[in-house]
Amino acid sequence: MANVHVKKNAEKPESKEILADAITRIGDSFAALQRNGLNKKAIVILIQAETKLPQRDITTVLDALPRLRGWYCR
Repeated sequence: MANVHVKKNAEKPESKEILADAITRIGDSFAALQRNGLNKKAIVILIQAETKLPQRDITTVLDALPRLRGWYCR
């Protein structure tokens, strides 16, 4: 898996539209993984193996994904 490096520019921050689009795409991607046969436990294990984050934290984030659009996008 390739590492992604995000370069932020304080003088020119990301637009709200870009952030809203990213939030929507992340939630849709998680839903697509589940529709295509990966259950939540498998996704948690794959993310944990790659990131070494606790499964509890990953599960908390994945549980919040369906609600992100409502919280942050209008």
